[in-house]
Amino acid sequence: MYPEYLVAPMREDLTKVGYKELKDADAVKQAIEAEGTVLVMVNSVCGCAAANARPAAKMATQSAKHPDNFVTVFAGMEKDAVDTARNYMLPYPPSSPSMALFKDGKLVHIIERHQIEGRPAQMIADNLIGAFEQYC
Repeated sequence: MYPEYLVAPMREDLTKVGYKELKDADAVKQAIEAEGTVLVMVNSVCGCAAANARPAAKMATQSAKHPDNFVTVFAGMEKDAVDTARNYMLPYPPSSPSMALFKDGKLVHIIERHQIEGRPAQMIADNLIGAFEQYC
């Protein structure tokens, strides 16, 4: 686990634009299995989260068409919450950062770390917004 003082600004980067932090397995299950759509952002301390993933996740919240809920779990912090979210993302391997869109509890779109690294935030946001247009 990382020191909380280190990750606090990274958490706030998403919560200040409407993402709800999920810190235990039950909260993750409730969010993903709820009727409707939810975007799960697996947050991370890595550079590609700071430069690409979080900015894209924030941009995507501004889309006219978007999920019913935006939630986040933090890799390297709340292990049970992250593990539970990743179980819903199978068969995709664990990836931090990553973003997954669920509709009525089913995974319908995912962006893995290898699709985040080296890509501009706007390109990633456009990918998310395209999924929102299709599924939300």
